[in-house]
Amino acid sequence: MATSAAKTVQEYLSGLPEDRRAAMQAVRKVILQNLDKGSEEGMQYGMIGYYVPHSLFPAGYHCDPRQPLTFAMLASQKNYMSIYLMSVYGSAKHAERFRKEWAATGKKLDMGKACIRFKKLEDIPLEVIGKTIARVPAKAYLEHYEAVLKGMKSKRKKAGR
Repeated sequence: MATSAAKTVQEYLSGLPEDRRAAMQAVRKVILQNLDKGSEEGMQYGMIGYYVPHSLFPAGYHCDPRQPLTFAMLASQKNYMSIYLMSVYGSAKHAERFRKEWAATGKKLDMGKACIRFKKLEDIPLEVIGKTIARVPAKAYLEHYEAVLKGMKSKRKKAGR
């Protein structure tokens, strides 16, 4: 399952095999316990998304303003499950801290830029996921996001685009 046609988180979870459902629910619980009160959970891009809603950031995601600004995602892919952490992807400081905290657990990290892949719940240190989610409140995430956008616009102006 790369992307799902599920309209709700419950529908998404109920469509998973029992072992994956249990793992995804455990990760989801940790995310929800640590998610800033300004953020929301819902379906985005066929995955479970955690985002800054339009009510707090009307501009939405710059590539598709109809979408709220994504903070994290949780998905069941064909060969693994994944957690996407945009705060880690968007900040070298957060990425370094995340990798250091993960390494201290002794668990192997299978990670792309924002995607942490795992096959079973035991593969991931839930406390590190929780700390990483809690570390960046919606307001701080928005400030960083807007600064990055401003920098992108400056570079385009300098390049004459």
